[in-house]
Amino acid sequence: MIKIGMMIGERYEILEKIGTGGMSDVYKAKCHKLNRFVAVKVLKQEFSENANFVSKFRVEAQAAAGLMHPNIVNVYDVGEENGIYYIVMELVEGITLKKYIEKKARLSYKEAVSIAIQVCLGIEAAHNNHIIHRDIKPQNIIISKEGKVKVTDFGIAKAATSNTITSNVMGSVHYTSPEQARGGYSDEKSDIYSLGITLFEMLTGRVPFNGETTVAIAIKHIQEEMPSPADFVPEIPSSVEQIVLKCCQKSPDRRYQSMGELIEDLKQSLINPEEAFVVFQDPDEEAATKFISDNEMAQIKRQSERRDSMDEAMRLKSDMEAEEEEEYGEEYEDEDDPRMEHITTVLTVVAGIVICCVIIFFVGKITGIFGAGMRQEETVTEQSQTGTGDTVIMIDLKGKSAVDAQKELKELGLVPQLTYVESEAYEQNMVIESDITPGTKIKPGTTVTLTVSAGMEGREVPNVVGYTYEDAARQLEAAGFTANRTEGYSADVEKGNVMSQNPVSGQKAPVGSAVTVTVSAGQEDNKVMVPNLLGKTEEDAMVILTEQGLSMGTVTETNSEEYAAYMVCYQSYSEGSFVDPGTPVDLVISIGPATATYRYNGSIEAPTPEEAPGYVPGNPVNITIVAEDGKIIMESTSVTTFPFSTNYYGIKSPRGTITFTYTETSEGTVAEDESGAQVVLPGTTETKSFTRTVEFVQE
Repeated sequence: MIKIGMMIGERYEILEKIGTGGMSDVYKAKCHKLNRFVAVKVLKQEFSENANFVSKFRVEAQAAAGLMHPNIVNVYDVGEENGIYYIVMELVEGITLKKYIEKKARLSYKEAVSIAIQVCLGIEAAHNNHIIHRDIKPQNIIISKEGKVKVTDFGIAKAATSNTITSNVMGSVHYTSPEQARGGYSDEKSDIYSLGITLFEMLTGRVPFNGETTVAIAIKHIQEEMPSPADFVPEIPSSVEQIVLKCCQKSPDRRYQSMGELIEDLKQSLINPEEAFVVFQDPDEEAATKFISDNEMAQIKRQSERRDSMDEAMRLKSDMEAEEEEEYGEEYEDEDDPRMEHITTVLTVVAGIVICCVIIFFVGKITGIFGAGMRQEETVTEQSQTGTGDTVIMIDLKGKSAVDAQKELKELGLVPQLTYVESEAYEQNMVIESDITPGTKIKPGTTVTLTVSAGMEGREVPNVVGYTYEDAARQLEAAGFTANRTEGYSADVEKGNVMSQNPVSGQKAPVGSAVTVTVSAGQEDNKVMVPNLLGKTEEDAMVILTEQGLSMGTVTETNSEEYAAYMVCYQSYSEGSFVDPGTPVDLVISIGPATATYRYNGSIEAPTPEEAPGYVPGNPVNITIVAEDGKIIMESTSVTTFPFSTNYYGIKSPRGTITFTYTETSEGTVAEDESGAQVVLPGTTETKSFTRTVEFVQE
């Protein structure tokens, strides 16, 4: 039984449970020998007791441990301890492809194909080592914080044969191949089928076959025709559609025969997405018996007959026509037939010309020689398809705060720009009007200028265009403003200098308001723009960064009054900045507002006669201090001397109660016994208590 804190293999300290599956649980652990964090996958108890399964699990896990590839979650160690069978793997921080698809609903074909290529590369490395995965699905594909795609669970899937898989393990029936569903033999082409289903889900956001039971779904894999992903998402390119359909052929012989073939077509689909280059093989048709007609037989004979002269040729031809049904098995040479030589020469020349044309065409495509006209045609087509559909309706922002107005415009895909004027009618930082009338249809990306109230105490914004960002920030701060930096490309303004500002110089703006300065990033290159991550969860932020071509940097936590717990409250690059692809963006996650703490440094006075009429000074009193939230600050303590000093810190409630418990003894009495003699009766003892409310001091 695995417990947090236990040590496995005398080196792996179990820290926390990070996942669970049908056959195993996964824990985060620390390897004390190499001082690194790892993932430990532990076989569940019901499988550990099956000797046949354990044997196969060991063999396959050890084989998987020999795999080292950047697109595979590498296995470091395999072991057993006290009936616990485990695999030690690379710890990959990120999310599964399944969650990534759920977050985005569906992926663009380019992103889906790019992910599929990385998955194929990992699986190909396994196939080259004679390891079949047999459980390819989005849940077994991880996208790391750095954007790397990694396949996990190699080995354990192959160990799960038909006599060991239970209903708890059949969660991958949506991705199983027909031959696996039948319980028959499966090989590398089964992985290709499962990858095709995974690609289908990436493109459409759904699986092709669904049902109420696993048996119903398995039967659909065997019997029903594979739907096309383009039926659900029409804009999927034809080549990508054909790749999915070829991967998911019912017959393994009609699928791609290797991951290498599939990778080649996937790469080609990124270059020529609408080209019909996917070839479907029909082994039944290729292997069928073909009958030769009489005319075809005569041609074969004519082309293969040996002749030493035209006279001999004519004689042989006459004989052949008389016996053409008996003599087709003989071998002849046609080297002396001048007509055949001529035909062969012509065909050779034509083939050479065709090959040259093909080569020139592809070179032209790659270098762009033929691209201009095609791109123009594509642009015209795209524009005709876009038409007036790519428009948004301008909203009424009058009377709203400038912050809210800018946020709403950005959500519509518009670019807000602020102009400040002094106004008595509108409060400071309230929108007075916009330069586009509400209700107007405009294209995304349009700049909308908002006229905002500077109140009656606006201050003139200085001109900082042309200055370095550092100098501009200093000037703005000296004038009573703050600088908000964004970046843009410019061929005219030197990199690092301010190319524009908003509000512009000469306008009046409220003291303390932000002036957005756009800093030149130099001439435009392949840099990518940093998205807005504030207010997003850590998982959502990682998805957005991955989609943008960036990576997740370090993630820390802090208190935040502005952002709710678990939301991003800081990003190391501002929204709108341009950075190199793959740049790590550091995040700070909010853990909510800072919790106030209190201290109790004081003296507890003795019980008063009003509180405890029967208390005798010097007698012991048990004192307990409990905070308002129920936390015991001081356990029951016997005190005989007052005042009693206290010194407690880190209390999370502003007040509490002090409970005093003491013993009250009544005086003895004199009475007569049966004989009339006087006797002294002892007093009675009674335990009593009372409470006091106490206020703590905030730290």
